[in-house]
Amino acid sequence: MKATKREGIDYGALADFRYEIRRFLSFSERAAHATGIEPQQHQTLLALKGLPKNQKATVGALTERLQIRHHTAVGLTDRLAAKHLITRAIGREDRREVLLALTRRGEKMLRKISLSHHAELSSAGPRLLRALEQGCD
Repeated sequence: MKATKREGIDYGALADFRYEIRRFLSFSERAAHATGIEPQQHQTLLALKGLPKNQKATVGALTERLQIRHHTAVGLTDRLAAKHLITRAIGREDRREVLLALTRRGEKMLRKISLSHHAELSSAGPRLLRALEQGCD
């Protein structure tokens, strides 16, 4: 039992897990900046690309997936559209609906960032799992 374990809580394991998450997020932020976009813009591209097949790519879907406010999602989509990374189209069935899609340029940028993330996760993943497993003992 670690010296940091009190009342059944292993604070050292929780701190290690939090540290590993923060390391990965820091890497992710740097990777986004290196490609010329903000981290939240990268997260938006990833959220759009990774939506479940049965879910429409709308501002509402982004607010839920990114856990942000509606006006924040609108601002993100405005900036991504201005950079020609996404397109917006009026819904056919519901004209109030705005459907979002990655452009070819957006797809390319997301792929570039995702490749570096995949490589980073191969080394960070085992550390995250180890920290998580320690916290569950």
